[in-house]
Amino acid sequence: MSEIRLGAVEARFADLVWQNAPITTLELVKLCKSELEWARTTTYTVLKKLCEKGLFQTENSLVTILISKSEFYAMQSEQFVEESFQGSLPAFLTAFSSRKTPSETDLKTIREWLESYEEGKK
Repeated sequence: MSEIRLGAVEARFADLVWQNAPITTLELVKLCKSELEWARTTTYTVLKKLCEKGLFQTENSLVTILISKSEFYAMQSEQFVEESFQGSLPAFLTAFSSRKTPSETDLKTIREWLESYEEGKK
């Protein structure tokens, strides 16, 4: 899948859609007016951009999700590790933990993830 990047404004808008979809365009315009203080035209412009990027679709005035929030951020994380650490998860974890010590809860979660991953490969 091609790279999708969102600016701060687009990300705020996308969060509203992810939280409320499926949603009619009329309801989305009202929501953006109250939450973001946007005009109708701004809402439609940003919606069109995010539909063109493949995040959402509009059909018969109903906005639906094509890529979930968790899928989107998984893609972003993968892209970041690929670009910044040549795709090496250990290199990323080493860099991350050099400035921030993982908590016991973090370590437990990582261990559980590794164990479930290994079990799935058997």
